[in-house]
Amino acid sequence: MDQPSRSAGTVRPGGRTARVRAAVLEATQDELVEHGFHGLTMDQVAAKAGVGKTTVYRRWGSTAGLVADLMTELANQSSPHTDTGAVEEDLRANALGVQGALADERLGPTLQAVIAAATCDEQAARALRTFYLRRIEEWAHVVDLAVKRGELPEGTDGREVVRAVSAPLYYRLMVTRESVTREMAERSVARTLAAARAGAFVETYDGASIEP
Repeated sequence: MDQPSRSAGTVRPGGRTARVRAAVLEATQDELVEHGFHGLTMDQVAAKAGVGKTTVYRRWGSTAGLVADLMTELANQSSPHTDTGAVEEDLRANALGVQGALADERLGPTLQAVIAAATCDEQAARALRTFYLRRIEEWAHVVDLAVKRGELPEGTDGREVVRAVSAPLYYRLMVTRESVTREMAERSVARTLAAARAGAFVETYDGASIEP
C-alpha cells in the first residue's frame, strides 16, 4: 500500500451530497484519531461535521458503515504504483509509502483504529480487506513488470511480494508497538527482494514449486 492523503474527503469537488460526505468522512477520521473505533459515535460525527444526525444515520447506518466509507475514500486517494524500470526502486517507493502512512500523526492512528475495529466487527474487517487488496493488486503490477524484464523468476507472485514488503512494518506497529522507521522499510525491501530473486515467491501448483 502506498500513502493516501492524510485526510479523507478533502480533494473532490462536487455538489451538496459530495460536500456532506466529505465533511462526515473528515469528522469520522478526526474521531478515530482522537478516540479510536470504540469511542466513535454517530452523534459526535454528525455534530463535528455540522450535519443532521438523521442524515448520518440514514446514509451510513452505523459506525462500521462510516469506517467502510472512509477506507473507500482513502483507497481512492492513494496514488497509483510507480514504474521506474527497476523493481528495487518500485518496491522502495511502496515501502516508504507504507512507512510514511504508518508514521503520520493523522493517518497512522486512523489505520490503527480501523485495524483494531476489524478484529471485532465484520463490516470493518471487510472494508479493511477491500482497501488492502486494492492496494496490493495495484502494486503487484510492478513485480509483474519486473518478471517480464527478467529481474525476477518466472512465476513470481507479485501479490505475495508486496505483502512481504509491508508485513514487517505492520507487525512492528500493531504487535511489538515499535516505531516504524525508514531504515526498517529499506531493510524490508532488501530482504524481500533477496528472497524474490531466489525464487521464494514463485507460485506453486500441486504442492511443487516452479523452477526459476
